Amino acid sequence: MNLIKSFRTLPMAFAAGLALSLAAGAPQAAKAQETNLIFGTGGTSGSYYPIGGALKRVFEDSDAIGDVQVVSTGASVANIQNIQDGLNQVAIVMSDVAYDAVEGKGQFEGNKVDLKAIAGLYPNVVQIVATADSGIKTVADLKGKRVGVGKVGSGVEQSAQKVLEAAGMTYDDLARVSNTGYADSVTDMSNGNLDAAFFTSGVPNSSITGLMQTNDITFVPVDGEVAEKLLAAYPYYESYEIPAGKADAYDLQNTLDTVAIRNMLVVPGSLDDTVAEQLAEKFYAYLKSGNVSVGALTQFDPATMDKGLVAPVHPGAAEFYKTVEGGETSSQ
Repeated sequence: MNLIKSFRTLPMAFAAGLALSLAAGAPQAAKAQETNLIFGTGGTSGSYYPIGGALKRVFEDSDAIGDVQVVSTGASVANIQNIQDGLNQVAIVMSDVAYDAVEGKGQFEGNKVDLKAIAGLYPNVVQIVATADSGIKTVADLKGKRVGVGKVGSGVEQSAQKVLEAAGMTYDDLARVSNTGYADSVTDMSNGNLDAAFFTSGVPNSSITGLMQTNDITFVPVDGEVAEKLLAAYPYYESYEIPAGKADAYDLQNTLDTVAIRNMLVVPGSLDDTVAEQLAEKFYAYLKSGNVSVGALTQFDPATMDKGLVAPVHPGAAEFYKTVEGGETSSQ
């Protein structure tokens, strides 16, 4: 055996083995640097939860993002509280709740939350539905009636309280206040236990369409002085029309004037810039792909994702929007 030749080949064999070992370990090393996210949505019967399911696959297709766990929550208020407590790293919320959190108002009085926006989403439309035999035709007619106002602390309840306030009313003016979610409100209206209920969601709301199949109902407009007061007092409200004769919007006989609040995709301000940038980029690409699987996400223009938001855009997301033609951000 030629010992000199054998010893000369050892360094080469060692180097080759080391290279193979490093190559084999590279994916694991890269994987270890991915950020796992817990995605706060809403109830399983609402629109937030299926959106989370669709975006899970979109976001996981990223070098910076690992596993995305979609969780059902109490929606907007709970999601922001979870972000503040480090339990959610991304969530869907209504703009009115986000505004209060950023400003330290309402349920977040004196407790500002470091909340940043990734994108604006579709509008949540304030829809007040009454049984036909209740005689309710205006917001003022809710006085002395039994009304479902959404679950305690939910975005729906906040909308209900503000609409009543704009009409010069409080819960004390109602015969009964029912803190029921969509499904329970529909059940109670069908059974004659409620006269009306608030639904603040995308259009159409499946609970309302289900109710229409079994009961005669009236859509109550939020218009005139009530709408004017809401628009003047709260920067997150916008005018909204549900058009008449549209099959996928209740097929109404007349256009319904109401107000809407935009939904937002939000994260904690401490989220890594690269992760935030990837969230915005992947979401934008998904909306532009033509393969959007959730109807609510087709109800707004991707070009408006970073516009008119009540929370500052995350600096990482702002970097992405700079690459989009005409992108304007409110990063701070």
